[in-house]
Amino acid sequence: MAGPERPADRDPAAPHGPPSCEPGALLQPPCRFPIKAMGRAAPGFESLVVAIVSRHVARPAETSVRTRYSRGGKWVSVTLTLDVETRQQLDAVYRDLSAHELVVWVI
Repeated sequence: MAGPERPADRDPAAPHGPPSCEPGALLQPPCRFPIKAMGRAAPGFESLVVAIVSRHVARPAETSVRTRYSRGGKWVSVTLTLDVETRQQLDAVYRDLSAHELVVWVI
């Protein structure tokens, strides 16, 4: 099992902040964690998702927010990479996003 990441082990081109959570590994905050919210394409959906997430974590930088529309333009996904401090913080983000009527899926 690898030990904690040392500054010399990090990619110098990687963004500053906590290390990324490893896909498939148990969540061990603090770390950077991607979250995706999907819904019908509607004006303001990206802003809505960012506002909900910002209740629980520091407002994500523009560079950590990606928006993609479906081929037909009916659906939109907003992916944010968050600096997560605790598991409870991440759970609260999922709960609030999932509870909103315009958000269909959260992964």
